[in-house]
Order: sequence, then structure tokens, then C-alpha cells
Amino acid sequence: MRRLADFLLPLAVAAFLLGAWEAAVAHWQVPAYVLPAPSAIARAFADNFGSLMEALASTLAVTLEAFVAACVLGIATATAFSQSRLLERTLYPYAVILQVTPVVAIAPLILIWVGFERINLALVIIATIVAFFPILAGATLGLKSADFNLIDLTRLYGASRLQTLWRIRLPNALPYLLSGMKTAGGLALIGAVVAEFVAGSGTATGLAWRIVESGNRLEIATLFAALALLALTGVMIFAALSFLEWWLLRRWHESAISAS
Repeated sequence: MRRLADFLLPLAVAAFLLGAWEAAVAHWQVPAYVLPAPSAIARAFADNFGSLMEALASTLAVTLEAFVAACVLGIATATAFSQSRLLERTLYPYAVILQVTPVVAIAPLILIWVGFERINLALVIIATIVAFFPILAGATLGLKSADFNLIDLTRLYGASRLQTLWRIRLPNALPYLLSGMKTAGGLALIGAVVAEFVAGSGTATGLAWRIVESGNRLEIATLFAALALLALTGVMIFAALSFLEWWLLRRWHESAISAS
């Protein structure tokens, strides 16, 4: 019953807000090029379904590639940091600098260096930069937070550093890593959209370009339909990663057990 309420209450709020939006637009006769009604957005979505799905597939491909790349690079770097404090003290500040530097500022450079003939690669690199740091930070914290008593015990029994990493540090880091992945999933989508905006007309085929194109043509209902599709995609990514987190932790970690 509680889970049903958790599902139905947000839907009820959404239905109320959409109904109020529809009524307000009709009552004040707001022009469609300023704020279209939800019904107009739904019609625009239906009329442009094919092109919107193609654009979504392009954006989603960049997002998934960037997310996987960020996971691989983040986990590998965090593992190296956990094995060498000197390496962590040397390189971690540069990871922070990369995180706090606005990606919009460096995206044009990446596009120039990679080349517009390989635009998809440039988009993936930009989105990877945005998604990289949460995974690195979460994995690094988890690997460093392993119980030192257990680590000392494994050393007492002659375990190698690789065995300690595999048996103690990595399982301990899993909840931190999964939390970072939930954040990175949404950031990968944001990075893909920002990269498509920066790429400009004629070179990007994703949802960001459909938004720019619709705005230039004053097709505001189509613009809202693309925005809604982006938001729904972000929610689905977060839901999928939340399910993965629950599935991997459900039998042993307090956060997943208490949520069951």
C-alpha cells in the first residue's frame, strides 16, 4: 500500500499541475508561441514522434557512451588513488580543477581539437568530462573508507594488495560508487545536451538541436515536447540506476535493506 501511494501521489500532483496549466492558458488566452497548453504539446509530440525519437536515440547514444567511459575512467583512477597516496595527492587537484571548470568554456576547444568531422567523439568526450568526477569522488571515498582493522587482518594472514582490494576495498566502495553513478547518469545526459548546443547547427542531430531548431521556428509546442522527453529520459536513467543500486545492495547493505 505504501509503495502504491509513493507511485500514485506524484502522478496526482502532475495531473493537478497539468490541469491547472491547461485551464490557465485557456482562461488568459496565452499565445501558443509564449506558452502552449499541455494538449498542444501532446499534439506536437504526436505529430513529430518519429523525428523526436531519432533525436532521442542520438542523444541517448552519446549519454550512454559517456556514462560508460566515465565509469571506467573514474573507477580505474580511484583504484590507482587507493593504492598510492602520493598519486592521489598529485593528481586529485587536477580532477577538481576539471570539475569546477565550466564545460561550456572548454567544449569549443574540444570540438576544434577533435574535429567537426568526428563530432560524435567530441560530444562523448565533453559528456564524459561532466560525468567523470562524481564517480571518481564516490569510488575514492569508498575505497579509502574500508575498515582498517579488516585490512590489517588480511595483511596479517598474508593477503596481497590485489586480494585486499578485491575482497575488502571494492565491496566497501560499492555503495559509494553506485551513489556517484546515479549522479553521473543525469550529468552525462546534461553533458550530452550541452555538447550538442555548443556543436551548433548542422553538426548535431540530438534533442538539443531539435530544441534550438524549434525555438528558431517559433514551434514552441515542439520545443516543450523535446524538453519533456529530455526530462523523462533523465528520470528513467535515474530510476534504472536506483534499481541497480537496490538490486546489488539488497541482501547486505543497510540502505537497501531498510528501503525494502
